[in-house]
Amino acid sequence: MPEQKTAAELAAEVKRDFETKHDKVKEIAEKALAEAEKGTPLATTAKELADEAITGMNEAKARLDELEQKMARRGVQSNEQRTAGQIFVEDDGFKAFAGQTRPRGRFIAEVKDITSLTTDAPGSVGTLVRPDRAAPVELPRRRMTIRALIAPGNTGSNSVEYDKEKGFTNNAAPVAEGALKPQSEIQYEEAVAHVRTIAHWMRASVQILADAPGLRSMIDNRLRYGLAYVEENQLLNGSGTGQNLEGLVTAATAFAAPAGAAAADQEIDTVRLMMLQVALAEYPPNGIVLNPINWHNIETLKDTTGRYIIGNPQGTLSPTLWSLPVVATQAMGVGKSLVGAFDLAAQIFDRQDATVEVSTEDQDNFVKNKVTIRAEERLAFAIYREEALVYGDLAVPSGE
Repeated sequence: MPEQKTAAELAAEVKRDFETKHDKVKEIAEKALAEAEKGTPLATTAKELADEAITGMNEAKARLDELEQKMARRGVQSNEQRTAGQIFVEDDGFKAFAGQTRPRGRFIAEVKDITSLTTDAPGSVGTLVRPDRAAPVELPRRRMTIRALIAPGNTGSNSVEYDKEKGFTNNAAPVAEGALKPQSEIQYEEAVAHVRTIAHWMRASVQILADAPGLRSMIDNRLRYGLAYVEENQLLNGSGTGQNLEGLVTAATAFAAPAGAAAADQEIDTVRLMMLQVALAEYPPNGIVLNPINWHNIETLKDTTGRYIIGNPQGTLSPTLWSLPVVATQAMGVGKSLVGAFDLAAQIFDRQDATVEVSTEDQDNFVKNKVTIRAEERLAFAIYREEALVYGDLAVPSGE
């Protein structure tokens, strides 16, 4: 039985057919143009050949358009859209490793930055095996959002030294000619962001190496997702002690309503006061982090006539408050809020992108026919300006 062609292979074949017919039409048209310049009328046979060639070209173009539309609807993936699991199982080195009669040793593959993690679009899992089986059912997944708020970076060291801004005294003033100029002060504190490792591993039957869909599912839905889940919590809530990163919440300035501002009696009022506190520190806030429960409370606020103030049940726009994006994540505690100029306040330094390693030579894997699969990443997190982050409790709506 001939091997079934993939959508990409079929599209390439149809495209070549269209290009061949297109070239044929072009050739006939050039000959006809040359004859016309000589004053020679186009023969009936030549006209028929031209009509036949144009018809064939149009049919090939229609086939190509139809196939491309089908591929777009099915979400056929480019190399840049492949999931971490796909990258791993389609790696030539892994195919050679898994293709052994009895795989021995280990294989390592870097599966790109953690932000590339996605398994939403279906696609081919490579040519390792082509079993008739249902696609793996994905586990419930938390949407990771905190990393996207923060400035990215890279490091080749085990630590990043930086100056943390502690305060700025601005004594600039008009002065007379020849008079002593006033001195301003900016206070810095030397700080070090140590590279920390986030890692875990699991064991599976060695047969998983010959099961590309199963291995891809394990990498994407468990190993990579597990790293991203812990990273999100570390970036937000890390204590900064031991092997923990110092998180945004830990370093943030405590919320204190600015003097002269109206008191808050609603959750939404407290968020606005936090924005004001960041702005008064001369940092333009660019995001709000809330627990989904508190965002629900804000979105369902109604006026005296029962109309929604913030939320729109039929709306499809991204969630915002006062033009700032709202990030709703369960990594944030209920009743808490974090507002800040995140892009100015902190920076992530990736030391090692998420890496997946498999080994049959671990503990008693050989005698139990098992394989160990490990995933890990390394990163440092520097928080430059604590005043650019404000964290605190949300006010409980009156009447509750």
